[in-house]
Amino acid sequence: MKRIIPKISFLMAIFGLSLNSTFAQIDTMYIMKNGAILQQYNINTQTDSIVFYGNSGSASNDTLYIIKNGVVNGRYNVNTDIDSIIFYRPELEDSTSGTFTDPRDGNVYQIVQIGTQIWMAENLKYLPSVVGPETASNSEPYYYVYDYYGTSVTEAKATANYATYGVLYNWTAAMAGSSSSSSNPSGVQGVCPTGWHLPSDAEWVQLIDYLGGTEIAGGKLKEAGTEHWESPNEGATNESGFTALPGGDRYNNGTFMYIGYVGDWWTTTERSGFGVCSYGMNFYATVIGGVYYDKDWGFSVRCLKD
Repeated sequence: MKRIIPKISFLMAIFGLSLNSTFAQIDTMYIMKNGAILQQYNINTQTDSIVFYGNSGSASNDTLYIIKNGVVNGRYNVNTDIDSIIFYRPELEDSTSGTFTDPRDGNVYQIVQIGTQIWMAENLKYLPSVVGPETASNSEPYYYVYDYYGTSVTEAKATANYATYGVLYNWTAAMAGSSSSSSNPSGVQGVCPTGWHLPSDAEWVQLIDYLGGTEIAGGKLKEAGTEHWESPNEGATNESGFTALPGGDRYNNGTFMYIGYVGDWWTTTERSGFGVCSYGMNFYATVIGGVYYDKDWGFSVRCLKD
């Protein structure tokens, strides 16, 4: 959320730069970490200055503020969030495949390009807190790890299910305070890291259409074999590289169910009177279907690159 910087007379301005120069007005500023783009700002519309503030006497210990008309549009800790800012689009080795490291927790994800979309090829593992399946809400964010019934994030992350299938989120947690969106792209970062977003119904439809439609796309999305999926894992080829896994669900009856048999993923799209759209695959068919559920169910999340 944008906010005005409060009185900063007690802070020491380490560094400030106006971006109103001719060269900057036609360019874009990229916020970088470990060679990856975390966020980008259009200098005409999103920022006119960047400032380091702090008490330390050196920028390496301070916070970078992205400012537009005196309003903070972004804030980054220089020690933990970013390592560089540049004013040209970097030439990355390969931004359409390979890996992405989430700077929030260090989790590394395989990524894959399918058509014009770039997806994480693994379920999201971001886990700021955890509860058992008996705890539920349509309005408060809750995070679950299949078959874990405690409240210790450290213990939950040590489980095999976390390592393989990631986290189950209720819709409120997946959206991280954002409102429903049916747009393509959704414009909802949600629980995804910066530079990625939670896909809308329309973005899942784009993926499915590219892979030949609902009747066969599931087979092209599912991990092949029966290491994780139950037999017969009908028609699974994973030719897309999406590697859909059967992480099961947190049911609205307060239980975990169907790991190995089904995988369900949230979208950003809510339909009044029906619930929230999710997409699911199962072990006995190649179909992928969109189904509406209440917000208190726990489903997996796949993030889509901005």
